[in-house]
Amino acid sequence: MTDEFHSHGSYWAFAYSVRKWRYIRSPDDEAFLQAVASTAEKRVEEAPEGKTLWRAQVGCKLFKTLHDCIEVPMDAVRMKPPLDWWTVGQSGEGRINPKGIPVLYAATSERIAISEVKPDPGAVVTVAELRTNKALRIINATTEEKISKTIYFEEPAGPEKELAVWRDIDRAFSGPVARSEDRAVYAPTQILAELFRKKGLDGIAYRSSFGPGHNIALFEVDAAEVVARALYEVTGIELKYSHRTRA
Repeated sequence: MTDEFHSHGSYWAFAYSVRKWRYIRSPDDEAFLQAVASTAEKRVEEAPEGKTLWRAQVGCKLFKTLHDCIEVPMDAVRMKPPLDWWTVGQSGEGRINPKGIPVLYAATSERIAISEVKPDPGAVVTVAELRTNKALRIINATTEEKISKTIYFEEPAGPEKELAVWRDIDRAFSGPVARSEDRAVYAPTQILAELFRKKGLDGIAYRSSFGPGHNIALFEVDAAEVVARALYEVTGIELKYSHRTRA
């Protein structure tokens, strides 16, 4: 095996393979993962203890007064995935984690955190301010701010080939996923996350499709604590679109 990617299209070959056979890996799949592990080392960043992150959930808590009910933020315990043995198996599936293995999804800004839960206009959202309680080693899966769409007519040289693969990895982690899509679409990024976790890293930073900023997925749910909560109302959603084709 080699620490170099076989092709600039190696990620998509890997993704196609593991979506069909999640638990049976070909020699090409294993070679790809070895190349990812090797090239990921230069993408590891240190996040200091006390780093502020944000996490949002649609909804609130109703607090009963003598004459009325008022909306207040959800309890702190509701703003993190449950770790009790009788509920942890119910944790949902995401692009980083398989069902039943919780991770802490957060963001580097309130705006990104709110956008990622895809609230409807008029929705009430609880936003938690989180604080990391130890220094963390995070793999930064993003490439340049504007991802190149270079078309390769021949195989590029080593550094450009490596960058091309990491651009595809960037797209895989950051691209929007429709709620109706088959969960098999998560298999490639979940396997990469498992690889990073096995290598002793604490989490993954990946681009948000909702604007400047990053999503942060921490493998250890208790690596950050809720220090404050606030309630927001979504007053509008900006629609962005691009032309695809015309009949």
